[in-house]
Amino acid sequence: MKVTDNLQNDISHAPEWFHESLKNKSECKTILSNKFKVNYQTWGNRKSKNVILLIHGTGAHMKWWDPIAPHFSNNSYVLALDLPGMGDSDHQDNYSFKLFSEAIISILDSEEIIGVNKNIVLIGHSLGGHVAGFVASEYPKIIDYLVMIDTPIRPPDYNYEKHKSTGPLRMIKYYEDKISIINRFRLMPAQECENDWYLRYIGEHSIRQTQKGWRWKFDDTLFWKLGRLSEYKFNIQCKALYIYGGNSLLLGSKILSFMEKEFEKVMDFVEVPGAAHHVPLDKPLEIIDIIKEKLHIN
Repeated sequence: MKVTDNLQNDISHAPEWFHESLKNKSECKTILSNKFKVNYQTWGNRKSKNVILLIHGTGAHMKWWDPIAPHFSNNSYVLALDLPGMGDSDHQDNYSFKLFSEAIISILDSEEIIGVNKNIVLIGHSLGGHVAGFVASEYPKIIDYLVMIDTPIRPPDYNYEKHKSTGPLRMIKYYEDKISIINRFRLMPAQECENDWYLRYIGEHSIRQTQKGWRWKFDDTLFWKLGRLSEYKFNIQCKALYIYGGNSLLLGSKILSFMEKEFEKVMDFVEVPGAAHHVPLDKPLEIIDIIKEKLHIN
């Protein structure tokens, strides 16, 4: 794809379902959680009994879900947030899974969803799956269903030293023009993705213009400030679904075997052939169908 500064021209070759999804406009909202701004958006009827909250991965943002979220909004109230330090939510001095979970609970409180007989579903990709699992573990009476997408939960004896962060995952640089920075957009971890129209769309919403030039929205200090859940034991009591890419580099046989044994009583496992780590980008329609089938929603 030849990138221009016109998003609509660049994604004109995207499939019809993608364009139809984007026609379902969301409502953008902002709340204060612990005195900092958290950005999120909603689709569907707030009075729906089913509530689905979508959580993005590391360095990403809520707009990753724009083509997917409307497919659940006929029978559910759907929300997607920018985690603190990413998207349009405020950057912080420090980051933790407790901070992320408090932002999610603040959104649910603001929407008056908790304690009113709603079925609350958390769906998280990669880091978002860790966050969703953390919330489900810490607030078991609130969450009814958990979906993790290619989120590696490693065995207790896993050597985390090889994943130790000592600096930014991607140092913030400033670019003179929009085309230059869009051309630098890359998935992390690195992988190929045939759906270039999807990449172009999320790239558009991953940047912002400043007086110094164009930059990525995420806080580049987040990656070494955020501690890993190396000693955290997920206590998942609700029903759960684990979706993983058949070509995922993150899911070695030891990790997957551990998870299947650790969560065999509560979690179903579904492989998506042909997908790598970024399953929602590689196989978005397959993801939608799998979740609808498991949640019994149309």
